Amino acid sequence: MVLQTPLDTILFDLDGTLVDSADLILASWRHTMDAHFDEPPPEDVWLRTLGQPLRAQFGYLVDTAEEVQAMVDTYLEHNLREHERLIRSFPRVAETLVELRENGAKLGVVTSKARVGTARSLAACGLAEALFDVIVTSDEPVPHKPDPAPVRLALERLVAAPETAAYVGDSVWDMRAGHAAGVTTIAALWGPFSERELAIERPHIMLDAIEDLLRYVAPPETSRPSA
Repeated sequence: MVLQTPLDTILFDLDGTLVDSADLILASWRHTMDAHFDEPPPEDVWLRTLGQPLRAQFGYLVDTAEEVQAMVDTYLEHNLREHERLIRSFPRVAETLVELRENGAKLGVVTSKARVGTARSLAACGLAEALFDVIVTSDEPVPHKPDPAPVRLALERLVAAPETAAYVGDSVWDMRAGHAAGVTTIAALWGPFSERELAIERPHIMLDAIEDLLRYVAPPETSRPSA
């Protein structure tokens, strides 16, 4: 896709987009299912809800708020304990973020993860929070993805127009939130969802590697030599 106007604002999902947390998330999910069910649900349930807040994911499986809270507690205890051992960095993420900023782009994170976990994930993968102009987490008092509210909140805080902004994510929820917010949707094919699964959501752009984003951001203007 050729954009009529270069992007000046790029918002990112976190898990599966900026950090490779698939092994960590799956291990925590399995631990939680084993702890709370005699017969754990199949893992395709996990993939279908991946990218939504924990309470929404577990809410599909149990009937009461108390049961959901107990599962959240189990999950978070395991996730935080195993975090640094299982989380990984994707290639070229830090370098690409620096180049995007050097090209004048505003950067943000919009994630369904809580603030504490977000900070730990960024730090574990060597991504300084100072790289981002805004970070919106599930702690914000707004509906969560696939609702467009968190994407719109990030744009509002950046005073950024949706017409020149993009949301980069690896899940169907990211694509739906981005479409509803009126931004350019960019599917991150380096995450756990397949190209076929993401293509169903009709993202504007599909990228194999994060550094390919650079072609959609205008480089800084070079000064003309004096006559």
